[in-house]
Amino acid sequence: MESKINFRPSFAKKWLVIYVRPRWEKKVDKLLQEQGIESFCPVRNVESQWADRKKMVSFPLFAGYVFVKINEREEYRVRATMGVLNFIYYLGRPAVVRDNEIEKLKYIADSYHDAEVVSLDELSKGDKVRIKSGLFHDQEGRIIQIQGKHVLMSFDNLDCAVVTRVSVNNLMLTVNQQQQYV
Repeated sequence: MESKINFRPSFAKKWLVIYVRPRWEKKVDKLLQEQGIESFCPVRNVESQWADRKKMVSFPLFAGYVFVKINEREEYRVRATMGVLNFIYYLGRPAVVRDNEIEKLKYIADSYHDAEVVSLDELSKGDKVRIKSGLFHDQEGRIIQIQGKHVLMSFDNLDCAVVTRVSVNNLMLTVNQQQQYV
């Protein structure tokens, strides 16, 4: 019995993930679309404040990554695009993302403009954090316990012991008087 190996490239388009240069996500997305390649770079909107004004700024939801819907013949064009570093691989082949997952991401990006991807690995018990918005806006405290995507925290500078449950997305890690968004 003979087994036939198919060496012809597949013409079926699939969503793949590419890794891009730091802070080049939106530029690579634009360059790919200018070439007629379907790409998707979900963004979140953040209000930034300078000394003289406030402005809405959009940041990529996934830092360093852009999604492309291509077939095998278009892989070279994507690789040759300025700012593209490589495809993300899984089991030796470019990682494929299901169409319904991309549709969910598009829905989230369109519906929740302030959505944010947060790594829980960056927070640990005892970390000093600042609340970004809400009832306790700009209050600093320490993490007592991490509960899924929420933390229990205590406030340092209040005259009484207040413990509250706060969403990880609403916290900013404070390190050596510099603020870093989590």
